Amino acid sequence: MKSWDAIIVGGGIIGLTLSIELRKQGLKVLIVERGEPGREASHAAAGMLSDHLEDTPAAMQAIATASARMYPEFVHELQDESGIKVDLRDYGALVLGSPGESGDKLPAPLSELEPALADPTRSARFLKERSVDPRALVAAALKAAKHRLVDISSGTEVTGLLVSDGKVAGVSTHKSEYRASVVVNCAGAWAGQVSPQRFPTRPVKGQMLCVVGQRVVRHVIRAPEVYLVPRSDGRVLIGATLEEAGYDKRTDPDTIHRMHQAAIALIPALGQARVHEAWAGLRPGTPDALPMLGATNTPGYFVAAGHYRDGILLAPITARVMAQAITGMKPEQDLAAFSPARFTEK
Repeated sequence: MKSWDAIIVGGGIIGLTLSIELRKQGLKVLIVERGEPGREASHAAAGMLSDHLEDTPAAMQAIATASARMYPEFVHELQDESGIKVDLRDYGALVLGSPGESGDKLPAPLSELEPALADPTRSARFLKERSVDPRALVAAALKAAKHRLVDISSGTEVTGLLVSDGKVAGVSTHKSEYRASVVVNCAGAWAGQVSPQRFPTRPVKGQMLCVVGQRVVRHVIRAPEVYLVPRSDGRVLIGATLEEAGYDKRTDPDTIHRMHQAAIALIPALGQARVHEAWAGLRPGTPDALPMLGATNTPGYFVAAGHYRDGILLAPITARVMAQAITGMKPEQDLAAFSPARFTEK
């Protein structure tokens, strides 16, 4: 029976980038993905690489900043290996206040930064941050993983761990068993469904839409009512909701219409753009809004899941520190706050 050094459960951006990092360390790696690689939360994400927002948990600030700094090199490497252009943009973000608020911190008047804004007198802050196209990023990571001879089993649902003498021996699936002495749970919102350890991840639904045809937005724009994320090809993403709706990925026409109208109220020219697509994704949430990163109490079993709204941002640092932990090195970031044991020991 064929075996591997490490099996990664889940082929989203976290699993794909970790597989590449482990291959760099010489490990034979298998990704086991219940659907198609990169088609869940990674496919649905907006791609804002925000490491210094007010709602970023304090415990996550250091790894968020470290990961954001890694992004140019991270993308450059994936583009080189895959030949796929990843749309990494570096124009920054404008955070708009509610109408009537004050406190501008801008490098130029708002009317110059975004001339198409309906209300150039709104209060705003400028944040130096990047954005990326997650779908292009995932496509590049998938091709790079295959280039590095990562094995991938798609359409294969992991039903549980194989344990021998108290240590991980692989995974069982509805198809067959796969053997490895290391298993990493990167299953996102489904991470809690791998027996026997039930981690408290849950899906948090987000609905979004995309319009095309009007290149009128330059910066990421965050407003209390909606956010806009421009792509270099002229698309503008409009999002997003936060819903506790289980594993339901259906879009609601009224919700999509409301977000579309909110975007047009911000940027009237978007009313001339064509609605290209609407979709919903399931972010992997945890009770304390922090990811789970590190070893479990079963030797050889690791978790890298629960990244909530920051899976795209945290992909490069997660791959690095998890590869360090798996290969016996000391992770370069303190992972104590992210230990899976904070849930399993309660």
